[in-house]
Amino acid sequence: MSTVSMTRPPQTLYVTIRRDELHQLKDERDQLQEEVLRLRAHLQGQLNLPAEPRPALI
Repeated sequence: MSTVSMTRPPQTLYVTIRRDELHQLKDERDQLQEEVLRLRAHLQGQLNLPAEPRPALI
């Protein structure tokens, strides 16, 4: 026996945000994007480095 599920249309949520909060969120977003770019560049640099020789295990 199959079950029938009633689906509802999606609800819209309205949010109020102050201008200073919006500016703060945009600043945080910009800082995070810069950090992501910095970390990507760091990782890319790590991938391009030749592997360090490791001592042989005896």
